[in-house]
Amino acid sequence: MSRRETGPGGGAMRPAAGEPPVRQGNRPRINACGPVAVWPMPPRNGNMLAMQGTEGLKYDAAGLIPAIIQDADTNEVLMMAYMNKDSLADTIRTRRTHFWSRSRQKYWMKGESSGHVQEVVGVYIDCDRDTLLIKVRQTGAACHEGYRSCFFRRLQDDGEWTVIAERLFDPGKVYGTK
Repeated sequence: MSRRETGPGGGAMRPAAGEPPVRQGNRPRINACGPVAVWPMPPRNGNMLAMQGTEGLKYDAAGLIPAIIQDADTNEVLMMAYMNKDSLADTIRTRRTHFWSRSRQKYWMKGESSGHVQEVVGVYIDCDRDTLLIKVRQTGAACHEGYRSCFFRRLQDDGEWTVIAERLFDPGKVYGTK
């Protein structure tokens, strides 16, 4: 049985006491919240060094960390999903996004069924080190409902949700009917 099949946790990672600031090059990178890591994707032979930078991330009790997926060119937020240590490691290694589905309790690669893959351009963390931002180049739609972004509904003043985007594909034709 592989590590991916054992569940989302794989052991939670916590920052060490007195942890030094995150560095980019020889200088700490600081924003209003504190140290922030920025990983433009390293050369493929540098992936092991990039993985060392993930040791201070704060995963939840289930071993998961939220990952916001953003278009690298337009800055449009495409989706939000969860990663565990294995899916983050595979994302860095392959430069394609991998996640842990809380609802299906399953490891998955974005685009494995639809072909709508996400090529990773950069991996970022927030000031609390408990949320990832992953910039990608999206092929096709990011949303399993057929939209470019999972954020295709907007709340109106009357309390109703309105679809504000165009559906790019029919989910029934791509994933089959349920």
